[in-house]
Amino acid sequence: MAQSTILLVDDEQDIIDLLEIYLKNEGYKLLRAADGLQALEVLRKEEVDLIVLDIMMPKMDGIEACLKIREQRNMPIIMLSAKSQDMDKIWGLSAGADDYLSKPFNPLELIARIKSQLRRYTRLNVPQQRKDHEIEVDDLTINTLTHEVKLQGRDIKLTPREFAILELLARNRGMVWNIEKIYEAVWKEAYFDSDNTVMVHIRKIREKIEQNPRKPKFIKTVWGVGYKVD
Repeated sequence: MAQSTILLVDDEQDIIDLLEIYLKNEGYKLLRAADGLQALEVLRKEEVDLIVLDIMMPKMDGIEACLKIREQRNMPIIMLSAKSQDMDKIWGLSAGADDYLSKPFNPLELIARIKSQLRRYTRLNVPQQRKDHEIEVDDLTINTLTHEVKLQGRDIKLTPREFAILELLARNRGMVWNIEKIYEAVWKEAYFDSDNTVMVHIRKIREKIEQNPRKPKFIKTVWGVGYKVD
């Protein structure tokens, strides 16, 4: 089996040193970063299989880093935090994390979770290796090369913006995106609170792909947070 590469992102050096000992004993290759900005720089240069990402860090915290990573990459992310409140866990998972562990923790528990996430990721992505350009959500198929969308084999005509929103949500399946992040990811410009452009586009997408737009099957609303594709 190929050696998996783990990126450890934490500004607490003693924690990184401790985890490095355990992970190297398990045969993993280790990369380090002290904050979110350094993590993004590492990802631009290196292939990474899983990220262990602390929430509370200087320069760029784990939540913002996770959101930026999820715009481009789909590897497993395990969040770490000294906080144990439910809202911290919810925001971490909503930002795109696959798992969450509160500090202090047993390094052996983290090792077990890393192994579990890598097994799950490998198993889920084996069928997709031959068709990296196709995203399937039940009977909806999104072709990112041809920008074609098919529902039960029938062509669905979407505008470029509608396609970009659908691709964003489907590519990050299960992750909740708020209106601001959707707008900034698709339009590539700053969002204004009074702008309802995203909601209008999502309504139009639902009218085209949903059997009943009032009870959507594909694009779900997470009230008070944003939208996701399950």
